[in-house]
Amino acid sequence: MRILEIKVLKGPNYWSVRRNKLIQMKLDLEEKENMPTNKIPGFRERLEQLLPSLYSHRCSVGTAGGFFQRVDEGTWMGHVVEHIALEIQTLAGMDTGFGRTRTPEGEREGVYYVVFSYMEEDAGVYAAKAAVRIAQALIDGADYDLADDIQQMREIREDTRLGPSTGCIVEEAAKRGIPFIRLNKQSLVQLGYGVNQKRIRATIASTTSNIAVDIACNKEETKMLLEAAEIPVPRGTVVRSEEGLDAAIEKFGYPLVIKPIDGNHGKGNTTNITNREQAIRALEAAKEYGRNVIVERFITGYDFRCLVINYKFICAALRTPASVVGDGVHDIQWLIDETNKDPRRGYGHEKVLTQITVDQFTQKMLDDANITLQHIPAAGERVLLKPTANLSTGGTSTDVTDEVHPANIFMFERIAKIIGLDICGIDVMATDLRTPVAENGGAILEVNAAPGFRMHIEPAEGLPRNVAEPVVDMLFPRGSAGRIPIIAVTGTNGKTTTTRLIAHIAKSAGKKTGYTTSDGVYIQNQLMMKGDCTGPVSSQFVLKDPTVDFAVLECARGGILKAGLAFQNCEVAVVTNVAADHIGLGGINSVEQMAKVKAVVPETVFPHGYAVLNADDDLVYKMKNDLKCNMALFSMDENNPRIKEHCAAHGLACVYENGYISIMKGNWKIRVLPAREVPLTFEGKAVHNINNCLPAVLAAYLYRDINIDDIRTGLLTFIPSENLTPGRLNFFHFRNFTMLADFAHNPHGLRLLCDFVSKLDYPVKVGVISGTGDRRDEDIRELGEISAAYFDEIIIRCDKNLRGRTAGEIIELLKEGINKVNPVIPVLTIPNEDQALDYIYENAKPGALYTIMCDVVARALDKIKELKVREEKEGVKF
Repeated sequence: MRILEIKVLKGPNYWSVRRNKLIQMKLDLEEKENMPTNKIPGFRERLEQLLPSLYSHRCSVGTAGGFFQRVDEGTWMGHVVEHIALEIQTLAGMDTGFGRTRTPEGEREGVYYVVFSYMEEDAGVYAAKAAVRIAQALIDGADYDLADDIQQMREIREDTRLGPSTGCIVEEAAKRGIPFIRLNKQSLVQLGYGVNQKRIRATIASTTSNIAVDIACNKEETKMLLEAAEIPVPRGTVVRSEEGLDAAIEKFGYPLVIKPIDGNHGKGNTTNITNREQAIRALEAAKEYGRNVIVERFITGYDFRCLVINYKFICAALRTPASVVGDGVHDIQWLIDETNKDPRRGYGHEKVLTQITVDQFTQKMLDDANITLQHIPAAGERVLLKPTANLSTGGTSTDVTDEVHPANIFMFERIAKIIGLDICGIDVMATDLRTPVAENGGAILEVNAAPGFRMHIEPAEGLPRNVAEPVVDMLFPRGSAGRIPIIAVTGTNGKTTTTRLIAHIAKSAGKKTGYTTSDGVYIQNQLMMKGDCTGPVSSQFVLKDPTVDFAVLECARGGILKAGLAFQNCEVAVVTNVAADHIGLGGINSVEQMAKVKAVVPETVFPHGYAVLNADDDLVYKMKNDLKCNMALFSMDENNPRIKEHCAAHGLACVYENGYISIMKGNWKIRVLPAREVPLTFEGKAVHNINNCLPAVLAAYLYRDINIDDIRTGLLTFIPSENLTPGRLNFFHFRNFTMLADFAHNPHGLRLLCDFVSKLDYPVKVGVISGTGDRRDEDIRELGEISAAYFDEIIIRCDKNLRGRTAGEIIELLKEGINKVNPVIPVLTIPNEDQALDYIYENAKPGALYTIMCDVVARALDKIKELKVREEKEGVKF
């Protein structure tokens, strides 16, 4: 078996609109295509022995053991790989269960797409590769170390996943429909889009005061402010040297706590110091985190963490460091191993509790107690294994929220205000919280920015608290989802023009618009990224921009197939048309499959939103059957039966009727403008641009704060040019001839372009054509056929990127198409585009129109502009 490619899908995609996180592996079974599972001796037995938990997989049978039944009956190895990939993720603490294995239409025998869900991207990719290795070992009857794979995936999961604190906030936001974008590989996350976004880093929010965080990180400054406000704190001082330490010991006596002044999460802390030798070691440990060290009187009692969010007390937990309790029989190492068998304990953050490991802190605790791991504690004796009560090192927590005295609640909320922290963790040492800390001899030890939430959301004992809820409430008051309007545009042709026109109308209505196109990303008409920007990375660029309040996103086939969409939902989706282009690429081998790719976009529309569909296109119109949103239609014919039926049911549409672009609301018409007055239509000659205006007008009209006057203004001021519509009907008038540059690159687009050119009054019309190497032979031939039918002469040139073919192959296919229609038409071959343009300039026929199919629009336009400058310098040429 051979893996041909692995794709990581991160958004709505070809396989599933709802299940966004999928691995798509293209797998060639090679000779295994002829070896179903029931033909491999002992395969079922070896599979069940290695992965007995696969019994829970129901598969298509629908009952437990269903997958094994399929194996007995005989299934193909791609199907087996799918189930193994899912199960080993589950065994590594990532329980996920969606999978599909399909043979792509038109692919050669033995090639499959194995698709399965993942929780962590890197772990999913690992699972794909490991599943193939495991399946091969099972076929061969070879031994396989499954435990190593499981541990590798656990480590990958812990390295890449959001921590429990950040994760619970993101989950709470997602439950409310608030979108999120992970901004780095750590814990920086954007909640919401555009101008309405907020950010969190762990449990620090974009609303959190920088100065408050700075104060909280300086323990001496925090202590000073609290002491001045009559908050009980331990007596202590700051030292830098052993001399200072000796003075502190003399002043405060034992027991002591020594910790770095700028420390956090217990790093460098040593507690319950009872002699100078321990104090010296503690000083050295603390100075690893900074030269200034706090020496405080050690307060005896229990360790509590109290959480205040948005200056309101939320919850409190009793924290216990990792420890074991002796039985008088077994040594400490045995007790640790036995404790780790608790099913609630796991690796990292995968379960409620974390397994206890022996590290340098554990060894120091044992050394200080003059014992070793082989020591046998007395029955009932508790042996502490960590100096702090962090859950990540094996500690436990008990929820005590309901026991907190009102005076303590008042004090905690007051502390958060004093420091200025809107998300505040307060460490308290006291005998209990049922009585006021000021009265029971307790003290406030620390105030923490970015407090951990795990102890509250998953306590070992007591009631779990949804502490993420008040954080999200603070960032997004009820009723706010942090979203901005998104209009997504897809289709084969007309996407870019429609996207640009919608964005222009929105800008005319006062929106701060960001939009993506096949020639770049624009923020408020400023070009930010150049190139084909119709994939999810470009969409995210717009959605991450804090100045954007309205997004129009062109979503092309390539991005959907490669990674899925960048957004989960949109308010409006436009599908312009579906035609034969890119067929044979990315596993899409028919125009019907291509329609399924494009349908991903309207299927993401919110139930209250609208899918704007082309009623003149059968494949587009058919998409309505799978939609769970409202539908609006557009058509070049107001008498289209689909339009009449839709409007009779009080539907919304936009049509071209009697020369007008008109909106239809049921049986009522709103005439927006005569089409010939819209500059984009070139006095009504560019019929395809009339068609592009219809969905743009309809999509804009769906927003209540964009009115008819805004739409009219947008249509009238959208002037086609190389700046506003690059590569779309760009005219360049030289003194004695004209060039028309257009991005038409497929038969459907070229036919529309030629229909427009046929209506123009030029004595000679020359087509400068090319074929795209990764298209089918018949598509390239058809370009030649269309050109021969419309032009008087043809110049064949080649794209810079031949995409898997030779220039000779492309030229020959174009000539075959030309000769089929008009074998006597003059044809000149100049493979290099720049040379072809130079030739036209040097040998232009008076009054001729040269229609140029552009591959890389920016490069072609730059060359034409260069020729314009050259003409100006040379003076009158003819």
